[in-house]
Amino acid sequence: MTAPEGSTLTARELDEISRANDTGRVPVVFVHGLWLLSSSWDAWRDLFEQNGYATIAPGWPDDPASVEQARIDPEVFAHKMVQQVTDHNLDAISHLSVKPAVIGHSFGGLIAQKIAGEGASAATVAIDNAPFRGVLPLPISALKSAAPVLANPANSGRAVSLTYEQFAFGWVNNLDDDEGRALYEQFHVPASGVPLFQAATANLNPFSETKVDTKNPLRGPMLIIAGDNDNTVPLAITHATHKQQSKNPGVTEIVEVPGRGHSLTIDHGWREVADLALAFVQRFV
Repeated sequence: MTAPEGSTLTARELDEISRANDTGRVPVVFVHGLWLLSSSWDAWRDLFEQNGYATIAPGWPDDPASVEQARIDPEVFAHKMVQQVTDHNLDAISHLSVKPAVIGHSFGGLIAQKIAGEGASAATVAIDNAPFRGVLPLPISALKSAAPVLANPANSGRAVSLTYEQFAFGWVNNLDDDEGRALYEQFHVPASGVPLFQAATANLNPFSETKVDTKNPLRGPMLIIAGDNDNTVPLAITHATHKQQSKNPGVTEIVEVPGRGHSLTIDHGWREVADLALAFVQRFV
């Protein structure tokens, strides 16, 4: 498969799309958020493929191929914005022969909801999603978690890395130090600063790229999964997300996972969360 002129899809992403189409199976699209790469979904992809789905995991435009490469050239992440990443995923979906389910985490969860709002998803799972325009709560822990970026306005044009101490507060606050440090070494990469500024100012900007069409009747069924001890996306944000999405005529559900933080898709308990997502997708797709 060859990308059309103007497409940002990489050879890897095009190969994944081709393989998914060749299987004839229903595809599932995995969307990662800040400070991770698409490889963070590898265990999830194995699980879904073992259960009869095809999977693709697009990166964000210009994402490096590995964590090691990301740390060598961090500025490649700079300037990536919410709509740019959404359009990249919509481009990937447009090449699939069957409408997919879409699963996203953090800013990937916000982007998954934007994709659903375009009517491009057969079923959607948003996990600890970043807030979109209309989601009003800004809990103290969320502000503290975002402070490494938001404290300096110049970070809107930069790639920002977290120290382990910052990662420990925002991501692995429910884990022991050994696992937390292991996840930091295995998964953490720099991230574009601008999406956090987009989310922080969304309710002041009627044209915000974080705006989600929650009322589109073609949105399809949606599950919101919330780690109930997430410092980065506290329950107040996921509850407000559910309230907004519940206005849609489609099925809208929320599940709280006890004792889990923002690392719930990559830590030792990932399977519990993945099984919730899988069961929801199996009900509808």
